[in-house]
Parts: sequence; C-alpha cells; structure tokens
Amino acid sequence: MIHCEGLVKIYKSNDLEVVALQGLNLTVKEGEMMAIIGNSGSGKSTFLNILGGLDRPSAGTIQVGEWNLLKITDDQLVKYKRDTVGFIWQNNARNLLPYLTALENVEMPMMLSGRLDRAYAKQLLEWVGLGHRLNNKLQQLSGGEQQRVAIAISLANKPKLLLADEPTGSVDTQTSDLIMDIFRKMNKELGVTVVIVTHDLSIAGKVDRVVAIRDGLTSTEFIKRNPGLDEAGKGLQEIHEAYVVVDRVGRLQVPKDYLEALNIDDKASMELDGDKIIIRTPKQLEE
Repeated sequence: MIHCEGLVKIYKSNDLEVVALQGLNLTVKEGEMMAIIGNSGSGKSTFLNILGGLDRPSAGTIQVGEWNLLKITDDQLVKYKRDTVGFIWQNNARNLLPYLTALENVEMPMMLSGRLDRAYAKQLLEWVGLGHRLNNKLQQLSGGEQQRVAIAISLANKPKLLLADEPTGSVDTQTSDLIMDIFRKMNKELGVTVVIVTHDLSIAGKVDRVVAIRDGLTSTEFIKRNPGLDEAGKGLQEIHEAYVVVDRVGRLQVPKDYLEALNIDDKASMELDGDKIIIRTPKQLEE
C-alpha cells in the first residue's frame, strides 16, 4: 500500500533550511494496521502530511497504491485526497463543522465528491457507536464522541488508507481504548490500511506493527512477540526484537542510543559470527 525509499523533505524559509525527513525508508502492506512513534521534531507528522497529500516531498520515492506522490499533479492530488486517503486530526476543530449535526458532518465529504449516500453515513455513525447521536450538533457531544464522528467522516468516501495524527492524544484512557477498537474494527471489516502517528507507547500493543522515527529516519522497527497481543492489550514490554533498516547499498541505520551505549563514535568493530553480525567498540591496537 505504501512504499517509500530515501524520502526527503526540506522546508525553506528565507535563508533557513530545515531537513524534516532525511532519507526515510518504509513499506506498509495493504490491510495492515500500524503505528509510527517518535519524539517531537522526529519527522513523523511531516511524513503523515506527505501521505495525506497535504505536503509535497522534496526528493526520494513515495508510492501509495497507484499514486506516485513525488510526481503527482495538482489535479491528481485532489482526486487522491478525495478517493484514496482519509485523515483524522488530533484537534477536532480541524475535522468537524460546528454548525452541522453529526450526520451532516459525515455527509459533507460525500456531497463535495458528488456521491451523497445518507444510508452509508448513518451506518458509519452506528459503527462508531453514535447511531443515537445522528442529529446532535457538536456542542452536544463530548470530546471522545466528536473524535468518533471524525473517524466516521474520514471513512465517508471509502478510502483505502486511513491516517490518524495523535487520535487518542486529547481523550481519557477508556475513550482511547474505544477509539483503537474502532480502528481495528474498520481495519478488519472494511480492509482499510491504518497508519497512526502517536507518542503514546501503549498503542503499540493494539496494532500489527510499530515503527520508530528518529531524526527523520526510520531507525528501529519493533516486532511483537505473539499475534494475540491485540486481545491482550499489552504494551511495549511484549515487544522484544529491534530491526535496523538496510538501504539498497547495504548500509545499516543503527539507532544512536545503541551506539552511545557502547561508546561508539565514528568507528566500530564488526565481525561475522555464524549467522550473526556483531558490532563492538573498536578493539585497541596491541602494542
């Protein structure tokens, strides 16, 4: 569903250049539900904005389904955002129109694309547990209910890819669990690929895969111990393997904190031991 290689994004302002992504590599399979974690400034939101067609990449390769987002035209980008991708913001004000009811909010993207389907709009609200709130305006809904309306809106035009930027960042734990359950339901029943950007490590136990972005690079990929982790609802303590990314010329992106733990600065000792590659602090030259 998503393939990016050597993805670069540079923001320019007057004489200042900021490199938000500096060669990011990532592949996401169709129908996968995954999370991208990282600290503020790591590049995770920039990457999500590029996937959502809200920002243009500077260089590299990024393919989403049939779309090449590096070469896509403005007219094609409109079609991509309308038909292929759904987006959920952390800030509800960016998702919703306050003067409309929940049902009217879900119908709005359908109307803009010329495909109004009231029955499907009602079905979406029922799927997110708001079938009894169809005609309520936003001030009559709690923050968690508004976020669930936002999920229904994002699915209104039946996208293949659902992007969520910190979707549980402004709700309590119980509501967060409910929202993640909704994502999983949509992922399984509709087959939509889900990519969630978050700093909440507890989400790691509720998705298929977690990728960490550091300094604009996908540096570490966490693999869960067992396929039943979704039901267990456990967190990062169940994640036991870390994989570094290997680029096309064979270079390894080793996490900086791993190197710092071994006091490795600019050189390292590497040796092949059976089926393992061992990286150590450089051996001192014997006198």
